[in-house]
Amino acid sequence: MGFKLLQLHLHGLFRSRDLELGRDADTGGQTLYVLELARGLAARPEVERVEVVTRLVQDRRVSQDYAQPHEEIAPGASILRFPFGPRRYLRKEQLWPHLDDLADQLVARLQQPEHRPDWIHAHYADAGYVGALVSRRLGIPLVFTGHSLGREKLRRLLAAGGDHDQIEQSYSISRRIDAEELALAHADLVVTSTRQEVQEQYARYGRFQVERAEVVPPGVDARRFHPQPTGAEAEALDALLGPFLRDPELPPLLAISRAVRRKNIPALVEAFGRSAVLRERHNLVLVLGCREDPRQLEKQQRDVFQQVFDLVDRYDLYGQVAYPKQHRREQIPAVYRWAAQRQGLFVNPALTEPFGLTLLEAAACGLPMVATDDGGPRDILARCENGLLVDVTDLEAVQDGLEQAGADQARWHRWRDNGIEAVSRHFSWDAHICSYLALMQGKLEARQPAVARSGDSSAVPSRLADRLFLLDLDHSLELPAGDGLVALRQHLEKDARSGRPSALGILTGRSLAVARHRFTELHLPDPGVWITRAGTEIVYGQENSSDPEWSRMIAVDWNRERVETTLQDLGAHLKLQEPEHQGDFKVSYLLRQSGEGILPLVRQRLRQRQQAARPSLRCHWFLDVVPMRASRSEAIRFLSLRWGLPLERILVVASEQGDGELVRGLPATVVLAEHDPSLDSFRHQQRVFFASRQSMSGVLEGLQHYRFLSRR
Repeated sequence: MGFKLLQLHLHGLFRSRDLELGRDADTGGQTLYVLELARGLAARPEVERVEVVTRLVQDRRVSQDYAQPHEEIAPGASILRFPFGPRRYLRKEQLWPHLDDLADQLVARLQQPEHRPDWIHAHYADAGYVGALVSRRLGIPLVFTGHSLGREKLRRLLAAGGDHDQIEQSYSISRRIDAEELALAHADLVVTSTRQEVQEQYARYGRFQVERAEVVPPGVDARRFHPQPTGAEAEALDALLGPFLRDPELPPLLAISRAVRRKNIPALVEAFGRSAVLRERHNLVLVLGCREDPRQLEKQQRDVFQQVFDLVDRYDLYGQVAYPKQHRREQIPAVYRWAAQRQGLFVNPALTEPFGLTLLEAAACGLPMVATDDGGPRDILARCENGLLVDVTDLEAVQDGLEQAGADQARWHRWRDNGIEAVSRHFSWDAHICSYLALMQGKLEARQPAVARSGDSSAVPSRLADRLFLLDLDHSLELPAGDGLVALRQHLEKDARSGRPSALGILTGRSLAVARHRFTELHLPDPGVWITRAGTEIVYGQENSSDPEWSRMIAVDWNRERVETTLQDLGAHLKLQEPEHQGDFKVSYLLRQSGEGILPLVRQRLRQRQQAARPSLRCHWFLDVVPMRASRSEAIRFLSLRWGLPLERILVVASEQGDGELVRGLPATVVLAEHDPSLDSFRHQQRVFFASRQSMSGVLEGLQHYRFLSRR
């Protein structure tokens, strides 16, 4: 049997044909790479199946193709679309609240042996977050490719004068960086395109381990990108570009990219307009995606196009600049060849370029390059020797580089030949797939699942009940309950006599001994499970020790003493709580001044010291630091897998600051009337019910809403 592979590519619009590349910032080069990777892997005899997981979208504004749950890419390769979040199309920055839902759905599918892959490859931060959760819960090896990284984007935006708060609002940059850190902490292998990414970008992450990184440059499809033109395509290109140009035979300076600020196209137009040499010698051809209706473009795209139009007008470039309104994706190879026939140059003026696949496509078609001296182009030029690099932040450097590159015909021919030969040797899809599979076979050794299997020798019942009802001892049961508590006791007693009773579970930040003492005062049925010390301990029934499998899972990379040492110099903000509030996997502090401002500082310290730990704030005053793999939410999912209990049959109650983790994903959630304002952001979630009453009355209202107890 061959390999079974799962690729996660969550945002943008993804299908097996006619990719809408350049439609928006989310449907770009990553989309094409994942599609070609799936096709290339499926063609290999050692690969049995490749599945690409993406988002199911039901939106009249986009094609119905994206609403199909299953689509074939090629024999052995398919697309699986899962619904999560609203039905409509969303940009990637709006997907974060819904990713836990997808992770839960994937775990439910992949725990079935016939669907379990040999490894998961997550593309970009959103997929990295989901991949990390699935890998953690099922023990499936994880490969991560960031494609572009949040820390680098933040650095660039701040350097360009951006406001940090505005950047956060527009790009959810903190959540993206947190997701990248989580993915790097769980990744068995990090695949990058260039050495520069490893040395200068990934190295800025606290959880990155350089020994787990490998450089595997993307491949070029030689069937499409080659130097031999056809007469038919030449005529089509003349019709597409000729109307813009007075002298279409002049060597073109060709740029192909999305119309976004990072691609820096206006700088290229300005450099061209300022140079009499370039204007005399060349045309400028800009292929910036389709713009059938400018009103449907994102604001950033509209702004870039407007800058281009203004510069064309300012320098009177009419007849020398082509910017076609429409083109088909299958025309792109012909555009490269059209430019190469006229001894033109491919220009990539991007401010940052993680790789630069278009540079390789151009080279394969015989078109030399002038490119940004950032990231991937350095590696490409080192292999191809087919052009030169320039500092694109300096307009004079861009102008000088373009003038120099187009001045020597003999050198142009040498660059052309070098590029064609080097792409064939180093950057073919065959070479990429061979390197990729060799890494998987060599680096990703089979691991034991992270959850107990059927027949495990541990003394844990396969399932305590048909449903699990989880109450928060520290708040829901701590409030004055009155008649509500009596009514809840009666409901639970009736449920116990039903023949299919629910198990009662308790969530608490306290120790097991303190929790049990407090619980006896409530006179409720005995809990079947206790999730204590902020999710770091799971104890069953009347037992006294935590599930050893859970303890083993969360202990990975945890060092309690180093966590304390790391945060020791924050004594002006934090005070260690008394020993009875501490745990083997929990370091608990009391804030000297309430507020969430301390959380970013604590996270930063833990990352800088490479501690696999996560802080959480409860009730505005209490800060717990626990292992990265531990939380109440993860404990619930561990139980779901341990017992074979679907998450949809679990109900939790939330009300406090820090309960956001309980509200995400597939379990049913009841939010009490008197709740922390931070929970209001979850009102749009499908499986969250906001009760109109508080305390036990609100709990009962939620139980009735879901018809949770004594169901038939």
